[in-house]
Amino acid sequence: MCPFCEKLKEYQLTILAVVLALGLIVAVSVGTKNVTQRGIYMTGSAEEIVTADSATWSISINTKSPTLGGAYKQIQTQIPVVKKFLLDNGIEEKDISVEPSSYWTSNKRLPNGNITDDIAAYNYTQNIKVKSNDVQKIKNLSTSIEALTEKGILINSQNPEYQYSKLADLKVKLLEKASQDAKQRANSTLKVNGNKTGRILSVKTGVFQITAPDSSNVSDMGINDSFTIEKKVTAVVNVTYEIK
Repeated sequence: MCPFCEKLKEYQLTILAVVLALGLIVAVSVGTKNVTQRGIYMTGSAEEIVTADSATWSISINTKSPTLGGAYKQIQTQIPVVKKFLLDNGIEEKDISVEPSSYWTSNKRLPNGNITDDIAAYNYTQNIKVKSNDVQKIKNLSTSIEALTEKGILINSQNPEYQYSKLADLKVKLLEKASQDAKQRANSTLKVNGNKTGRILSVKTGVFQITAPDSSNVSDMGINDSFTIEKKVTAVVNVTYEIK
């Protein structure tokens, strides 16, 4: 055999040895990594549509008079009219709460637009809060009470807030469903290689999103919509499972 061929053979054997050595190093590295990180991280979610079972509605009566006594007197004569409207429309006396009142002053303005220290009028506000389990009735009244303006009563109606009283129990239920969803997803992913999930290594719950049913909004701080009767409650969990 020629000297050149002999050297070529030795060179090829050297290259093969290096490749095999590198392959062994990579194999050991990968094997070690699999042993120390034998887990799969998966996110699961669950949602449910619920209907609010109570409502809170705030309204205010506003008056204005050159004197504080005059503004207060107007308020006192208008409160019974507003309460009668509520009672006549099915709201119970116990569900009506007359809140603390407040007032502020308006100062006189000169022809050039400058405001003086002289008081022009006193503005009085009386807040009334209504709570009821009949959410639909509250919704309807919140859009019809302004009819009292025909009687000279200046009414400011806030948007009702709707609550669901069994939210705490629902959250527990949804977290369980979200965990089951995470496990099912993890098993579907591992099934390709013939593996399955083992014990749970870690669990992290996300914030709840309470939104309108057709909403896709999410927030890192969570959303708590209180202005819709129908609500979508969504739970999210992040679970790391051992791989078997």
